[in-house]
Amino acid sequence: MEYIGNLSILKFPKTGFLCSRKVPSGIILKTYDWAIEQRDNGVCVVSGFHSKIEKDVFRYLLKGGQPIMMVLARGMKKRWEKEILEALELNRLLIISPFKKTVTRVDAANAERANRLIIEFSDSVFIPYHSPNGSISKVISRVPAEKTILSL
Repeated sequence: MEYIGNLSILKFPKTGFLCSRKVPSGIILKTYDWAIEQRDNGVCVVSGFHSKIEKDVFRYLLKGGQPIMMVLARGMKKRWEKEILEALELNRLLIISPFKKTVTRVDAANAERANRLIIEFSDSVFIPYHSPNGSISKVISRVPAEKTILSL
């Protein structure tokens, strides 16, 4: 496993965030409201931040000062976006990848592995929407009973 950033973020209570790529429009605004609430309450959120809605949530979270944890469904990138570099510089971001750097594409198997890690690192998991029979549905069916799953 490779990482970059502030390892002490592992000590914080964390809420995992998983969401299907295709989301009903009524869920999107409620999810943004949730992200703002987490940011304002200083909650550490852990996610892959790969899909459109996950990237949007990441941008909302970056506007706060709370720690954030990102679990990649691919190997570590060589170049990072400015906003990520700034968060790393401020010691408020931890990026983890269970994959070798040679894994440069996200596929279903990699996403499932990353989602399992997100759940493992999380104390609770927020899933605003998951497609029936989708990959997130499969992953959450294996969530340990002691973990709380929250949804809209």
